[in-house]
Amino acid sequence: MGQTEEFEDAVKFVATLDFNTPPVPQDISVFETTIRWVGGLISAYELSNKQFPILITKAKEVTDKLAFAFFEGNTIPFNELDFTTNTPLNQTTNIAQIGTLSLEWGALSKYTGNATYGRLTENAVIAVAELADPLPGLAPQVVDPNTGQFADAYITWGGGSDSYFEYLLKFARYTNNANPIFIDTWKTAVDSSIKHLLKTSTVGNFSYLADFDDSGLIRHVGSHLACFYAGNWLLGGQLLRNQTIVDIALKLNDGCWNTYAGTETGIGPETFAFISSDGNFTGGGDISADQLAFYNQHGYYITGSDYIQRPEVLESNFYAWRVTGETKYLDRAASAIASFNKFLPATVAFAGLNDVNDFSAGLIDDMESFWFAEVLKYLFLTFDDPNHISLDTHVFNTECHPLIAPPALESYNANILPAKAFTPPANIAPRPAFSPRPQH
Repeated sequence: MGQTEEFEDAVKFVATLDFNTPPVPQDISVFETTIRWVGGLISAYELSNKQFPILITKAKEVTDKLAFAFFEGNTIPFNELDFTTNTPLNQTTNIAQIGTLSLEWGALSKYTGNATYGRLTENAVIAVAELADPLPGLAPQVVDPNTGQFADAYITWGGGSDSYFEYLLKFARYTNNANPIFIDTWKTAVDSSIKHLLKTSTVGNFSYLADFDDSGLIRHVGSHLACFYAGNWLLGGQLLRNQTIVDIALKLNDGCWNTYAGTETGIGPETFAFISSDGNFTGGGDISADQLAFYNQHGYYITGSDYIQRPEVLESNFYAWRVTGETKYLDRAASAIASFNKFLPATVAFAGLNDVNDFSAGLIDDMESFWFAEVLKYLFLTFDDPNHISLDTHVFNTECHPLIAPPALESYNANILPAKAFTPPANIAPRPAFSPRPQH
């Protein structure tokens, strides 16, 4: 972007950080720290033509602390870590937290020459992928690192699971199928999702991926977080030369964009639900009269009305533009920008919304780091030269930090894995909390 002076100031600041001595006692998320700090530092190193090795030094410094999450040789890491004592919190984790380390730690292995980083995180994903699933390829959310076994049976492409599925594909691309279990598991997950989770609304014929709960029931719910799936399937369909996946992904992308197009502000809600030919069960309360009226007009209804600066709909829109070249995706991005500029500016920042369908409900006094890292970056890249940070030369981590990838294979061959007999755990662990709206 040409902001060399600002970037060099940031590098000088990073050089002063000491990850070995946290300023205050604190518990940190291994997942969140990896996707932001480790991914961001390595990406910055690459984008600056590898001129600042201090960025790799600091990425190594923070990852050496994070590695204590692999407690006493566990294959599955704990996610919460006391950064002062290097002691993990003994609690369950989720597959997104396990599966969303492999790109960043693998890249660190490449630049440090220490294969341990990549081996730890790769083996953790393989351990999850090799477990029996409720539906082939579709791992449930919760894992107990002490046993290495699933602690629930809930399937979703939404928060707590999302970037596990995302990185199955992206790690296969980043390593060019060095281990086929990644691409095979991803394709199996997509195949199962098409067979069991892909639903169409009775109004508007919009496509969504439903959830599959601990009792084996379909929940007709969606979320802003889950809407990354359209972009992920577009990337995977292209890599596998599978037009069926691409076509379904474009329909999923339209369904997610519809959640923006249907609101007063032109911005999509945190969570929503829909009615399909097999019903409208959500696992929550019955649909209200107002929700039904909204559904009958828009083909979905709002269950969580806030906007906390999620990027996923615009992320998928970016992939749709890059894959198809159809200008309607530029128009959608421009529409989102217009809505952001109209409804989100606060005194010194951009804020979130309490209700995307009622601007009078006011703003949320918070600006997320991923507003810059993801929302604005995906929008910038949508209008940038597609040959700059091309999908042919880079893989984006889940925080939209581009990492240099090797030249792509002609095609990423993948197999559908056979089903394994799944036994639900005797005691179902609670579903994970993920990136909730800020509380003040």
